[in-house]
Parts: sequence; structure tokens; C-alpha cells
Amino acid sequence: MDLPLNRFNLHIYDEIDSTNDEAKRIEGIEDFQIFVAEKQTKGRGRHGKKWSSPNSGNIYMTICTIQNTSQISPISLILGLVCKIAIDKLIKKPLIMLKWPNDILFNEKKIGGILVETEINKENVKTIIGIGINLNINKEESWWGDLSKFSLETRRNELINLILKEFLNIFDNSYDNWLYDWKKSCIHMNKEIEIYNGEHLQKKAIFKDINTQGNAVIESKEGEEIIATGQISIKGVY
Repeated sequence: MDLPLNRFNLHIYDEIDSTNDEAKRIEGIEDFQIFVAEKQTKGRGRHGKKWSSPNSGNIYMTICTIQNTSQISPISLILGLVCKIAIDKLIKKPLIMLKWPNDILFNEKKIGGILVETEINKENVKTIIGIGINLNINKEESWWGDLSKFSLETRRNELINLILKEFLNIFDNSYDNWLYDWKKSCIHMNKEIEIYNGEHLQKKAIFKDINTQGNAVIESKEGEEIIATGQISIKGVY
């Protein structure tokens, strides 16, 4: 499938504060606005945490649309799968794993993440999907992971195209098996996890499942419960 360029409006920047923030500032009539930067000065992840965004060949990208996105819900989990599928295709091995709710991992280290934001503007609801993937990071940031083993920096545009193709295919046709595929790719299914509220440990539990809304099903000494938000730390994972 060739990328239908008439459905995308591409914005490319040498440097920007944040591709998600730029998506909030710009209006457009195309199906999708795509923002790609070489460097971000205020890149961020979930809970406002800083996302290191140097100019070293990584992917800092935002997909923005005012169309109904219910067919790709829960967005952060499905977009994590989209990135996994695209990377696995490029490296020709199924090596990428996922951590609930939005982390992308390789060799038990975080190499990427998804940040979804929404904005209501008059009659429109704008969905903003930020994607960060480390293809090559600096030595002083070695507590993070990257994909430097595969020398993908020179193939970054190819990876971006694959991600957009996979995303558009799911947007147009839905993704009925996403739940099965996500659970198969989860690095901590049926393992002990730690659940934090901010920096404070709330409890330890077994990660049992996710439901169709993308919520986590956990089991602790208090019994089984469903959690929709919260920071989860997994033993042995970055």
C-alpha cells in the first residue's frame, strides 16, 4: 500500500518545542496533520515527564486529526502495537515488546512511547497522538534503550512511512485482533508489578489481563481489580 499523500499534511521542523504542542497550534482540513521534528526542546511523556529529544536521528512525530477516532480506541495501546508492527517489519524479527499502557521496549529497556492528548475546539474534537522512538541515543542517556543495533537512523523515513501506513490501515479498516496481539506482546503479563501513585508505591500485584477498554486487570491480596490510570513499574524492566 502506497501512502496516500492527499490524506496527509506533513510539517517538518529542524527544531521545535514539542510536536504535540505544535499540533495544538495549527488548524487544517486534511484527514491527518503529521508533525515531525529533528529535535524537541520540550519533549514530554506521560504525567509531564521530560522526553529527551536530541538531534540524533530519532523519531519525534505527532499524528493529529479531528476525525472520529473511536475505531482505534484505546488509542495509546493500539498505537503502541502499530509501532511494534512497523519496527518488527523493518528489522525482520518480532523483537519489540510492550508495557502497559504506552511504552515500547527492546531488550527490556524503553525505546519509545505514545502520548495521546485531546482538545475541544468549537464543534471539533482534536486527537493528538505523539510518538517518540529512540533509534540512537547518547551514552549519557544509557538508562534508556534504543535501536542502534539495527542502524535504523538512515531508514528513519522508511519507518515513519511504515507507521503511518499501519495507522491508516487500522483507521480505515479497524483492528479486531488488537487485544490478542497486545497481550501476546506484553512483557509483564502474569508477572508481579508495582503500582505507583506519583513516586509512592501503592501496592504490588499480578498483572492478569487487559480489557477491551485498555484498562489493566490486576490481582493483589485485596483481590482482583481494574485500573485505568497510574504509573506501573515492572521488576527487571528498565
